[in-house]
Amino acid sequence: MSSEANVTEYEAATLRFLKLFYALDSKTRLRMIQSLYENEKYISELAREQDLSVPVVSKHINILEEANLIKRHIYGKTHVLGINNKDVARSLDILAPTKDVKVKKGTNILDILNEVAIIETKKLNGKEQVIATNGDEGFFIYELNGEFCNQTVQKCTIRENSTVVWKKLEPIAKLRLNIRIDDQ
Repeated sequence: MSSEANVTEYEAATLRFLKLFYALDSKTRLRMIQSLYENEKYISELAREQDLSVPVVSKHINILEEANLIKRHIYGKTHVLGINNKDVARSLDILAPTKDVKVKKGTNILDILNEVAIIETKKLNGKEQVIATNGDEGFFIYELNGEFCNQTVQKCTIRENSTVVWKKLEPIAKLRLNIRIDDQ
């Protein structure tokens, strides 16, 4: 049973938030995350690379696992570590503020967003698109009750108590190429 089982949603989010910041509050753990972002590694390989003992690396790994920043695959006695990409992004979602909004049944998401934020829209390809939230320009998507929705915010209406997560898509480097021209 999870240690978060008997706490409120707010307390659980606060606990995840604290675990995340504790995990990131170490140059050693940040170097480990950077190394694991490049490739999965054995604990012993990571220890050699970081010039640390395996027990010390294991303690750091436990903290990173508690924050859901890395994942561990166990093959017999061999432990292979890697970045938990999905949960890294989800961990950062806890930084978003939560607003409680009361609306009438059938209100669309754009109207709800306009109640709690400054929303700028622009007609793109014949459709009205949100281009900025509180002055932050970009491409935005949303989840409705944990699922991505394919309707525009103008067409998606709320019929029951729901949770909407408004997200800005941010470019995150997945690969960096240093390209050199061969003059031959």
